[in-house]
Amino acid sequence: MRSLLRTPLPSHDPHLLRDVALVCLAGGIVGVSFGALAVAGGLPLWLPVVMSLLVYAGSAQFSAVGILLAGGGPFAAAATGLLLNTRTAAFSLAVADVIGRGRVTRWVGAHLVTDETVAFTLAQPDPARRRAAFWISGLGLYVSWNLCVLLGALAGGALGDTGRYGLDAAFPAVLVALVLPALRGDRGVRRAALAGGAAALALTPFVPVGVPVLMALIGLLLLGGRTA
Repeated sequence: MRSLLRTPLPSHDPHLLRDVALVCLAGGIVGVSFGALAVAGGLPLWLPVVMSLLVYAGSAQFSAVGILLAGGGPFAAAATGLLLNTRTAAFSLAVADVIGRGRVTRWVGAHLVTDETVAFTLAQPDPARRRAAFWISGLGLYVSWNLCVLLGALAGGALGDTGRYGLDAAFPAVLVALVLPALRGDRGVRRAALAGGAAALALTPFVPVGVPVLMALIGLLLLGGRTA
């Protein structure tokens, strides 16, 4: 963890800290929704809390809990979560150089790899700022997500139908805002993103939830072909 402690903090960049805070807020709202849905559906309070600490993958957690509440078994829920999280393998390769070399640092960093932390990291212009962005966003999101899942689980069914608040739109909106700068700067990235988005949209009516996100990785083939 020594390399982590030496990570320079971008105190001169209030925009990064502001953006991280906004994503933490959006993630916290979704975390409250997840905790409340799980407990209101009949699952024990400890389950969403422990799942958030150990699994820490919003979409996979929602899918796994959905399967459990629909009467599916734990193995089906776990398999679905693993399938949805396979996308993080590509994400990990994208940020492997900024996580660090120590064994503990790499284990912790791998646990913090999410759509949001990768988007923050790759948006930075140099290695030092990418490293700082990864750890600041990763730790901030992890803490806010888990605290809010606990709050949602404690609230249980008091929130009622969380879907009526439009909470499911918070994270996608934030992710779009994060990736827009990268789309403006590189034509190849734009082509890859459009191809991946088109593939995901085309498959959405026909495949289970989460699979279209995996299929969107087909856009990387265009980007890889351009850089090969």
